[in-house]
Amino acid sequence: MPHVVTQSCCADASCVVACPVNCIHPAPGEPGFAEAEMLYVDAKSCVDCGACVTACPADAIVPHTTLTAAQTPFLAINAEYFEVFPHADRTPLALVHPQRRLTRNGPFRVAVVGAGPAGMYAADELLKHPEISVDVFDRLPTPYGLVRAGVAPDHQNTKQVEKLFGQIESQPGFRYFLGVEVGKDVSHAELTARYHAVVYTVGAASDRPLGIEGDDLPGSLSATDFVGWYNGHPDKQDLPVHLDAEALSSGRVVLVGNGNVALDCARILAEDPERLAGTDIADGPLAVLRDSAVREVVILGRRGPEEAAFTVPELVGLVGHTGVNVVVDTGDIPVAEALSGPGTTSRLLREIAGREVRPDLRTIVLRFRSSPVRVLGDDRVTAVEVGRNRLERDEAGVVRAVPTGETEVLEAGMLLRAVGYKGVPVADLPHDAATGTVPNERGRVLPGVYVAGWVKRGPNGFIGTNKSDAEETVEQLLDDLDADRIPAPAADPDDITAVVRSRQPGMVDLAGWQAIDREERRRGDEAGRPRIKITDVEQMRGIAAKSKKPRYSLGRRKER
Repeated sequence: MPHVVTQSCCADASCVVACPVNCIHPAPGEPGFAEAEMLYVDAKSCVDCGACVTACPADAIVPHTTLTAAQTPFLAINAEYFEVFPHADRTPLALVHPQRRLTRNGPFRVAVVGAGPAGMYAADELLKHPEISVDVFDRLPTPYGLVRAGVAPDHQNTKQVEKLFGQIESQPGFRYFLGVEVGKDVSHAELTARYHAVVYTVGAASDRPLGIEGDDLPGSLSATDFVGWYNGHPDKQDLPVHLDAEALSSGRVVLVGNGNVALDCARILAEDPERLAGTDIADGPLAVLRDSAVREVVILGRRGPEEAAFTVPELVGLVGHTGVNVVVDTGDIPVAEALSGPGTTSRLLREIAGREVRPDLRTIVLRFRSSPVRVLGDDRVTAVEVGRNRLERDEAGVVRAVPTGETEVLEAGMLLRAVGYKGVPVADLPHDAATGTVPNERGRVLPGVYVAGWVKRGPNGFIGTNKSDAEETVEQLLDDLDADRIPAPAADPDDITAVVRSRQPGMVDLAGWQAIDREERRRGDEAGRPRIKITDVEQMRGIAAKSKKPRYSLGRRKER
C-alpha cells in the first residue's frame, strides 16, 4: 500500500480532488462522505505519486514505508474499509464541479461571528466570490476555536489544519475583529444594519451535567473546562484542578463518558509530563501535571465496547501509546466474550486486553457497561458510586444500557464529566433548548441571518464536518442574495471599525493576531516547543497593539 491516512480526517477533501486516479474514498457524492471518521486509500489504485500528501492540510497521509509502530494498525483499518466498500466497479465521483457565480453585482459584506473551524470554513466559501468581503468576529483575541483550545496538545498533527486557516485569513476581502463580543461590544442589530448577512458559528459553549447527587461538589469538573484549562483558554486558567497527593490521596480520577474528549483527558492525566513539555500545553497546567499524584484514570462507558463513542483513530492512538497501561474492564462478562465482535473496535481492544500491565506506569481503565450513580464526599469529591448495566436491544435495534442494581464505590479525588457539549442561547436569535441549537433550515434562520457548525446542527462531527456544513449554509446565503431577498445595509457599513474600537479599544485585527502568533512561536522556539501559548488577555492585546500591517499571502484589496 503506497500511502495511508493516519488520523481522523479534516474532511477538507483536498486530497480527494488532488488524487489523479481517484483512489481516496469516500469521495464527494459517495455514501459516508463528510460523515466518515476518516478517508481511505485504495491500494490497488494508488500510484504513489504523493499528490495527496501535498494537498492534505493536516499532514495525515504518509507513505506506508514511513509508518511508525503506533501507526501500523491503520494498514488493517484501511484494508477493512475496502473489503466492505469495494470501489473497483464505481465511476469516480471526485470531480471538480464548476464554481458557482452570483448573478447579482456586488459588493456584498458578510459578518461571521465565531472564528473556529465552522467560521473559517464559512469565510473560505464566501471568499470564493470576489463580490463578497468577510469580517470575522470572535470573543477571544485569538482565532481557531477548538482547534486551538480543544485539540489535545499531544495531537500536533491535527493542529496542522491551522495552516489552512492561515491561508483563508490571508485572502483578499478578509478582516478580523478579535477580542470583540457580539451582544456586548456590538449588537446583533448593529451588525444586521451594516452587513448584507450575518453568519453565526459560535459552537456549543456549555457541557451537559450528570444530574446525579454530588455532581456539584468541588472536584467534580466539566471535561469541557478541563480541556480548555490544559490548552491555555484564557477563561479556564483559574479552574480549580487539584492533582496533588493531598487532594488525590486515592491516586484515581474518574471520567464519565467514553468519547474522544474523555480519551484526550485520560491521556493528558496519565501522560509523562516530560513528554507533554515538548507540546504547546499551557505552562500553568503543565506545572500542575508535573506534581500530579494520579496513578489511575477510570473511564466509564454506559454501554459496551462496540457502542463506545470514541473514534477508531483515537483508539489507535491509545493502542500505540507505550507510556501508559491500558486495561479493559468488561465487568462480569469475560473479556474474550465481550470483545468477540468482528468490528475494528473489538479487535483493537482485544489487542489491548492481551498486554502485560507494568506497575511503574500510570493506568487508564476502559470500563464498559458502567454508569455513575452518585458522587460522594463532604467538602469535595472523595469517591464515586458506580452501577453496572446490562445491554438490551429495543424494537428499533438500538442497544440500551439498563441498570442491574449492582453498584460499587470507587475512591477518587476528581470526577470529570465528558458526556457532551451543549449550546447556549445566542442573543437576539431563537433557541431550541432541547437540541441547544438555533432553529434553521439548512443553515438559514431568515434571509440575512444564518448559522453553521454546532450552533446549527448540535455538537457532533469532526473538524472537517464543518466544511460541508458551512458549504450548505453559504449556499442558502448565496441563493438569498441572487433572489434579492436580502435588503442592502441600512447603516454606513464603513463605520463598523470605529464603532467597535470606541467600545473595545483592545480589538485585535489580523495584524494583531499575526503578532501574537509570532510571539508565541518565538517563545516556543527558545524552549524547543511548537509554541508557548499566552493565556493573559491583556498581554495579548498589548502585543497586538504594537503590530504592523498584516502579512498577506495573496493580493489584498485596498482597506475598506
